[in-house]
Amino acid sequence: MKVLVIGSGGREHALAWKLARSPRISGLHAAPGSAGMAELAVCHPETKAGDIPGIVALARREAIELVVVGPEDPLTAGLADRLREAGIATFGPSAEAAQLEGSKAFAKAFMARHGIPTAGYAVFDDPAAAHAHVDAIARPCVVKADGLAAGKGVAMCATASDAHVAIDEMMAARRFGDAGRRVVIEEWLQGEEVSYYAITDGVRIVTLAAAQDHKRVGDGDQGENTGGMGAYSPAPVVTEAVEKKILERIVHPTIRGMARDGHPYQGVLFVGLMIDAEGEPFVIEFNVRFGDPETQPLMVRMTSDLLPVLAAAAKGALAPDTAIEWGEAAVCVVLASGGYPRDYATGKRIEGLEALAREAAAAGGVDAGSLVVFHAGTRRTADGQAFETAGGRVLGITARGSSVAEAVERAYRAVGRVRFEGMHYRRDIAARALSR
Repeated sequence: MKVLVIGSGGREHALAWKLARSPRISGLHAAPGSAGMAELAVCHPETKAGDIPGIVALARREAIELVVVGPEDPLTAGLADRLREAGIATFGPSAEAAQLEGSKAFAKAFMARHGIPTAGYAVFDDPAAAHAHVDAIARPCVVKADGLAAGKGVAMCATASDAHVAIDEMMAARRFGDAGRRVVIEEWLQGEEVSYYAITDGVRIVTLAAAQDHKRVGDGDQGENTGGMGAYSPAPVVTEAVEKKILERIVHPTIRGMARDGHPYQGVLFVGLMIDAEGEPFVIEFNVRFGDPETQPLMVRMTSDLLPVLAAAAKGALAPDTAIEWGEAAVCVVLASGGYPRDYATGKRIEGLEALAREAAAAGGVDAGSLVVFHAGTRRTADGQAFETAGGRVLGITARGSSVAEAVERAYRAVGRVRFEGMHYRRDIAARALSR
């Protein structure tokens, strides 16, 4: 099967890495792809992820049999719709279904309508009304940009002053562009966050493993939200009993509800959850694509062939007995540019990747998956001899081990071999799991 992966980040690199290992793959392409992905796929840098006509033309020209869409923006813009209209099987929801991520207000109204547990909330188009609401509730809250903000449009506000600043940044200063034209102000839920995934063809689902992301930029969950500074899987907080609640109260009602509302959902459903002290799950957010950086440890952990599952979901033909098998544990540590998630410089030469390749070989080899470097924001240097930084999140050092502790040790040992000017990373990835 000839497959086209849409996107260029660490998530797409991880998906391409996993798909390339399938015995059923006959050709792998990526648009636009990246320098890191070029070792696995034929990259088409001239075709950007948001170029819907260009992607349709590329898929036709290369006789692509399955398109796997990585980022959310093309999905909310209707890429899956246009590809399906062209007769090309596509893994990813329609633009109507992608509103689950494209609009926080849409998602909240959907959950209220279908009785899906989530935090209390209010929606505001007027900054003055939002400020007045903050003063009236007089307690910690969460301020979210309604639209897409690359995972960064969320402010955890411990005080009213924090919330006022967040509202001004989103609605007045437009830090996140039009995504902040409207805001959702939510109750601050207490508990442990987790990411849960299910692949669906619109009716049936295949569950994936849970993972935990680390959104805050600093150790101990301090500082601003980012696109994600690291992740690990499995997540011990998702016990068998908790997973049963997630499926019965959230995942199945969401898939049924989307179909009932006239927006059948095909693709991967990513549910960001808060698990409270009693083991009760509440939805923080929906995402309509694989997470980043959670995909990196998930792909390294997965022992099943991913390709036939994605193809079956895209064609509305998941077999009832389809199941994904998992091995060991995996951890991803993100290496970020100085200044991220705000302003940062690029073009910094990355040192140590050759030493890291030797580390991977000592750990069983990259093909074995014990240690994999996923490129999130890199490009080749002008001389083509090395890599340099080209984004806020630069690399995702991902390691597998017999336990989370072993995977953590292996990942951080590898991190110590890499350096670039301004590099920073969290030193407490998976601390929750290790403290249990």
